[in-house]
Amino acid sequence: MNNLVSKITAVCLLICGGGLGGATVLADEAAHKVVIQVSTDDERTQKIALNNAVNIQKSLGADEVRIEIVAYGPGLGIMTLAGKQSQRVADLALQNITFSACNNTIKKVTKKKGAAPKLVEGVTIVDSGAVRIIELQQQGYAYIRP
Repeated sequence: MNNLVSKITAVCLLICGGGLGGATVLADEAAHKVVIQVSTDDERTQKIALNNAVNIQKSLGADEVRIEIVAYGPGLGIMTLAGKQSQRVADLALQNITFSACNNTIKKVTKKKGAAPKLVEGVTIVDSGAVRIIELQQQGYAYIRP
């Protein structure tokens, strides 16, 4: 939802002129783009993934980098309300970091446990986490796997 709002806002600014003399840059055209993979339930590795995102954003500037964290398999727990990092994920989602959860994994968890995992607010569901990473790399995203 946040991505859609950002894109609509950017398009409106471009169409309306935005008072920036044509200098408006769409979010997808950030100077730097990074995708971070989380596919493990190892708590230390999950913290490192979040730390990587925060450190990259601090170093490059929030307006200069687009970061997406993609979780699948055992890594999905980072984006669930039951996860130990749930509050941090919610906070970072409000700070222009995108979180994508694999629907293939959600379906498997739902089948195994009889209920879908509850995701942190701000997390987007994508069909396949692995395919999402491929798509982002094709769009010029740098790939990080802590």
